[in-house]
Amino acid sequence: MFDNICKFLAENFSTDFATWLLGEPISLTELSPSELSLEPIRADALILLESAEVVLHLEFQTQPDANIPFRMIDYRLRVYRRFPQKQMRQVVIYLKETSSELVQQNTFTIAGTRHEFEVVRLWQQPTEVFLRYPGLFPFAVLGGTDDRASTLQQVAQAIIGIPDQRLQNNVAAATAILAGLVLEKRLIQRVLRRDNMRESVIFQEIEAEAKAEGRAQGKAEGRAEGLQEGIRRVAVNLLKSQMPLEEVAKLTGLSIEDVQFLETQIEGEST
Repeated sequence: MFDNICKFLAENFSTDFATWLLGEPISLTELSPSELSLEPIRADALILLESAEVVLHLEFQTQPDANIPFRMIDYRLRVYRRFPQKQMRQVVIYLKETSSELVQQNTFTIAGTRHEFEVVRLWQQPTEVFLRYPGLFPFAVLGGTDDRASTLQQVAQAIIGIPDQRLQNNVAAATAILAGLVLEKRLIQRVLRRDNMRESVIFQEIEAEAKAEGRAQGKAEGRAEGLQEGIRRVAVNLLKSQMPLEEVAKLTGLSIEDVQFLETQIEGEST
């Protein structure tokens, strides 16, 4: 979920991200991994944005990942193969504070090869940076603040100032989801108006995914229940044929207790 939220923000507020990470408000468009002629290692975490001169590669991480350095050099070479004339900036952005040394790594090194990339640990970034641009509002609560609840209040006020209602709803929804990494749900819902967030593209997509997962789970549970009922019917037939309890349990995979219960039901029906 957090990967998708960050990807949504980067792609819909690319100028804000460019201003923050590249130092200039250039317009960036999405670069599809298919243009690199290779399948992405992990498509959900991959964000590639490009202009005529530069490719911006972003990786958002909630947990440390030992494979990040390899991913960085791998995609640097992929992009160079396709766009040898373009510059490339690669930034790994860690969302949640951790003491792991992995979040300090900014190089990939093997014998004869060294590749460097940038690392941003949000909890070490000034909160003010994220309050300057709407696309970065959702990261403010994860920044270097001593009072996250108060920062969320500031973000809520800043969101109200977004003139476009659709963008306002989307930023509010993204803020609510990312704030869940560090704040309680009840506080978030009290500060951010849930009725507005429900109108956002983000919440609609999450609800659609949840409904799809629910339908799939319901079908799987139905199949499992049907299978268990079929096994019980087989066990009943075996018991009626006078097969010993132990043999019925062994053949059907039911426990002795379950088979004994079925035998009791059979006896009750015959009396």
